Amino acid sequence: MVLAMVPACAVAQDDVVVITATRQPQPSLEIPASVDRIYADEIREGRPQVNLSESLGRVPGIVVQNRQNYAQDLQISSRGFGARSTFGVRGIRLIADGIPASMPDGQAQAANFDLGSAQRIEVLRGPFSSLYGNAAGGVISIETEDGAPIPTGEASLTLGSYGTWREAMKFGGQSGELGGTASMSHFHTEGYRQHSETNRDLANGKLKYAVSQDTSLTLIGNTLRQPQTQDPLGLKRAEFSQDPRQATPDAITFNTRKTVVQEQLGLALDHRLDASNSLQATVYGGQRWVEQFLAIPINTQMAATHSGGVVNLDRGYGGAALRYFRTISSFRLSAGVEYETLKERRRGFLNNFGESGALKRDEDNTVSSTGLFAQGEWKFAERWSAHAGLRTSNVRFESEDHFIATGNGDDSGSKSYRGTTPVAGLLYRLNQATSLYGNVGRGFETPTLVEVANRRGGTGFNFDIQASSSRHAELGVKSIVPGWMRLNAALFDIVTSNEIVVDQNSGGRASFKNVGHTDRKGIELGAETVFPGPFEARIAYTYLKATFREAFTTVVTLPPMTVNVPAGSLLPGVPKNVLYGELRYRHEPFYAQLEALHKSRVPVNDPNSEFADAYTTLNLMAGVVQQGRNWRITEFARIDNLTDRNYVGSVIVNETNSRFYEPSPRRNMTIGIQASLQF
Repeated sequence: MVLAMVPACAVAQDDVVVITATRQPQPSLEIPASVDRIYADEIREGRPQVNLSESLGRVPGIVVQNRQNYAQDLQISSRGFGARSTFGVRGIRLIADGIPASMPDGQAQAANFDLGSAQRIEVLRGPFSSLYGNAAGGVISIETEDGAPIPTGEASLTLGSYGTWREAMKFGGQSGELGGTASMSHFHTEGYRQHSETNRDLANGKLKYAVSQDTSLTLIGNTLRQPQTQDPLGLKRAEFSQDPRQATPDAITFNTRKTVVQEQLGLALDHRLDASNSLQATVYGGQRWVEQFLAIPINTQMAATHSGGVVNLDRGYGGAALRYFRTISSFRLSAGVEYETLKERRRGFLNNFGESGALKRDEDNTVSSTGLFAQGEWKFAERWSAHAGLRTSNVRFESEDHFIATGNGDDSGSKSYRGTTPVAGLLYRLNQATSLYGNVGRGFETPTLVEVANRRGGTGFNFDIQASSSRHAELGVKSIVPGWMRLNAALFDIVTSNEIVVDQNSGGRASFKNVGHTDRKGIELGAETVFPGPFEARIAYTYLKATFREAFTTVVTLPPMTVNVPAGSLLPGVPKNVLYGELRYRHEPFYAQLEALHKSRVPVNDPNSEFADAYTTLNLMAGVVQQGRNWRITEFARIDNLTDRNYVGSVIVNETNSRFYEPSPRRNMTIGIQASLQF
């Protein structure tokens, strides 16, 4: 899939053209699903352009928590899906320029999303996301901007508290049928907490060539270098109260850290066969190398069945897709086949107080995914349209064990997960500016490689764990009052079967299992002004009650102890209430913005024995623009956590040592300057 910018020629003024839900350009008012779009100025203006958490807080249903720990990446959840991930992103499909940033097992990282060159971000929630593969919570898709019509160079520098700075350069332009954008950035921070120094180098490029009026080729490439990123680990409640800036003592003892190197290249072909038919073809490949040092006691690592305290992954991945689109009068049809694969060499070593020691794990793992999908839209009456889709997915895990020793036998094996996910939606245009809709569907989520990596009481992969499935139902309204405001509201009910939870968490490793059902019931509300004048306002509210329907047990701590999780317990990592609001002022050459974010308290583990406290934060930003005939300079300053609140911004769900809490910075400042020149 390659997203394309098209004019918003919708029937209602100020409508937003979105692509994610239907894979074809379509006004938001004609799509029976919850979709939001964030534009380039909202991503970059007065922002550091480092993390998705800077922009996605304004999207209802989405919770993005900046861990202040770049060794673990952001924690992103959609309608509660993904909240249990202890690192990276799962349960949500990430896509960058039509290329999956999620692996076939459903795990993803957002660190390679280049916000400095992003044209837009689209966020889809609800069952239509299942048509994109192994994810039930939603889709987050980012698109790199095309080359500017006039060649333009840009440089920027931001400086912030805690030894933070980012420098970036970008160049884009067009010449005849060829256009492109290239960007590079370096980010450094000493970190709010001890032992959290980070360096990140990111490069992203997009080259587009119009072969003919009907055919275009797009080449996408990016690289990520993040060496020796320090990991301060989570804190216990008492440690957080004593000193939120401290690192866990074990983080110093074992020098916990992570190195990531990733390179990726993709090619997309768009070809219009005729006025009614078109094709898209995509192929991509990449390499990702990870080395991570964990804080695990030496005597625990020495056990025959333990995989050690150093994780070394050398992963090659790739995929291809072919998609067909057809428009006939009142019908829109699309179908396609998608294939993804990853092959990794996974090794584990002893962590001898920050140094890599003896080999403890050695295996070759392969995960491949094949998906077939079809979806269509039928405008069967002047105001009515029906949407339906179906996807069938086959995800296969294979492991070849090379570490065979006394007490640790051959753990080779394989397992396939198959799922069929139908979805249907009905939309009614009440008038030119208002739509009512409903949808139902199913979701499908396999365990990730991390979740099958260990099994209780033995070695090797836990192939007893099953994929989870979910049933979704949603009712919503979308309305645009031309020249005044845009409003979206949705009511949803989700039931998940075979929810994947922690079976045992002890000795620095976790094993997982399935339990009965979970319920997610919620409301999403988003509103923004579109009236003329210097002021703009936006509000996003989410209420979500996510609970376990049946009781179960889990084994935690060292030595192991069985804990009961009562029926009705809240899903950890999911706040019941999230409220975001912003007020923007713009009167050239000045602009300013005030942001407010409130989150209710968050359970940190399955038994709900502890909670992270509720908090409210305020951020203030102001800037000024100078502009000439072919140049532009922008300066800005921002203060985050204006009221100097001491709060936990992120939690590590079900952490084995009860170190659940990841503190966020107190009041801090960022200043920046950006200059661009047209040639």
